[in-house]
Amino acid sequence: MALVDVCGFQDWGRAAFPFGEKEQFLDQGHDFAFGARNGEISVPRGLDPVNFLKPYTDGDDEVQIKLHHGTTTLAFKFQHGVMVAVDSRASAGSYISTQDFKKVIEINPYLLGTMSGSAADCVYWERMLAKQCRIYKLRNKKRISVSAASKLLANMVAEYRGMGLSMGTMVCGWDEKGPGLYYVDDNGVRLSGSMFSTGSGYGYAYGVMDSGYKYDLTVKEAYNLAQRAIYHATHRDAYSGGTVNMYHMRENGWIKVSQEDVGDLHHRYAAETQ
Repeated sequence: MALVDVCGFQDWGRAAFPFGEKEQFLDQGHDFAFGARNGEISVPRGLDPVNFLKPYTDGDDEVQIKLHHGTTTLAFKFQHGVMVAVDSRASAGSYISTQDFKKVIEINPYLLGTMSGSAADCVYWERMLAKQCRIYKLRNKKRISVSAASKLLANMVAEYRGMGLSMGTMVCGWDEKGPGLYYVDDNGVRLSGSMFSTGSGYGYAYGVMDSGYKYDLTVKEAYNLAQRAIYHATHRDAYSGGTVNMYHMRENGWIKVSQEDVGDLHHRYAAETQ
């Protein structure tokens, strides 16, 4: 409760809350309801999260909560499916916490999700999405479509807009309509497209992809383009690094293509330019 002490809230008694009873304690009967019960959502008991966090994230007070995030992820569609590539560095502020973080969530054999932003938020919500996709399949006797899966994720996080979530993800898959690629963020924004990149190194990745992307890429060309884009992002962006992990979403499901250290790639690409 150190944050509470710093912020000056000493008494957490019910009489101290400046909000109405219904706004303080939402949906006490269910751990997770997605707004299904009288329009309410499950949030921790206490002050309204949006108003509680705003002075300490956007205000001018002495106490500031500034969350630094860093990563580079990308995905693009081409004639043979969807290509997904990510780095593996996880940072905690200005420190590197690990070089081996898995930034691709394997939702099911036909769905993948990437993560950027807060690792905890991304892992939790994409695992929750995997649970809901499995429930959908059990109820309907068929796989959920990529469009429906992305819409489900967007609807889930939209309920918590303004409550401090930090998430930018891409949902990639293959269904009866063919390959699908959607971008979803913590505000509930959902976009369909042929190419996306997220994270602190996204600008460098876009620069490489824009120079070589076309829909009729061969499989080998797509692998090379995705790997180069992530490598160059890790070379220029201090918050990206580790290894380049690549996945290929095909009609019969995804495969993991490779996992190569960016140091090895640096020497390889440097030798090519000599």
